Amino acid sequence: MTLQVGNSPVSDLAATGVAAEPAAAPPAPTGRRTWHRRARVEADEGERSITSHIERRRPLVCWTRRIVDTALFVGLVVAALGPLLWLAKAAVTPTQDTLQHPMELWPNGVDWENLRTAWSTVHLDLYFKNTVIIAAGSWATQIVVAVTAGYVLSVLRPRYVRVLEAAVLTTLFVPAVVLLVPLYLTILDVPVIHRSFINSWWGVCLPAGASAFNVVLVKRFFDNLPREVFEAARVDGAGVFRLFWSIVLPMSRPILGVVSVFAVLAAWKDFLWPLIVLPDPAKQPLSVRLPTLQPIIQLDVFLAALLISTLLPLILFLVFQRLFLRSGGVSGAIKG
Repeated sequence: MTLQVGNSPVSDLAATGVAAEPAAAPPAPTGRRTWHRRARVEADEGERSITSHIERRRPLVCWTRRIVDTALFVGLVVAALGPLLWLAKAAVTPTQDTLQHPMELWPNGVDWENLRTAWSTVHLDLYFKNTVIIAAGSWATQIVVAVTAGYVLSVLRPRYVRVLEAAVLTTLFVPAVVLLVPLYLTILDVPVIHRSFINSWWGVCLPAGASAFNVVLVKRFFDNLPREVFEAARVDGAGVFRLFWSIVLPMSRPILGVVSVFAVLAAWKDFLWPLIVLPDPAKQPLSVRLPTLQPIIQLDVFLAALLISTLLPLILFLVFQRLFLRSGGVSGAIKG
């Protein structure tokens, strides 16, 4: 029985104030093909890869993926660690065994004396100290230039910021070899002070700061920092230097770690510029002295010196990577 209200039929339940239950939706098709399609769509919504979640359940696809993943992993390990592991083996192996049996593991025993000879007799300790000084100076200049320039271009943004960005980006297209002679003439007679930095640490460390790549990298990172924090600091009365020191730098630990790693590795392996600026062998780094010493020392001692010069920066990076590359500096900056 229904009641006619106007032109709309209303049920007895609606007339008494009781809400009518909505009509049940028609049952979805439950065929096997429809279920597989729905499962595949739901699985692919969460992840996208070459094979779907359903396909990875098939034995053939599963075992193929495992074999390919294992082969890729083994290949990457061999390509990345193979030369380093062979160097570690050859550094404590006598010269004759390395030449006659290069792929065997110590056919006539281990010679640990090679490491001590390389460190003391070849004066590897002096060249290592020179390398540390050059790497520390290059790191400091690159950090100062990159962070301050990125702060000006991204946070302060003066009126001529577009011109500065274009100038910085333009230097990326200039080959380093083209700048070698002008840079040498500048170091030979530094403007304003008219002093030569040849055979000086300054001649190696100061030019390293002119890295447009680091400036662009830091600037892009500063662009992604929350502007609300900057505005709140300015409202609280923070000036330009206070904003830089107390707000921007604590939030920039990840990019500072990345630039630090790039700077130290570039300075550690640089060969041409230290060779030109530092003619005194007593001030030359490992990258310059080791190729010079190769003809006059034994092969096993030379390989031990290469191992020491390679492992020490690797160990330092593994020890300090959590400090340098720690992220999350912005996690507590904004409260919801």
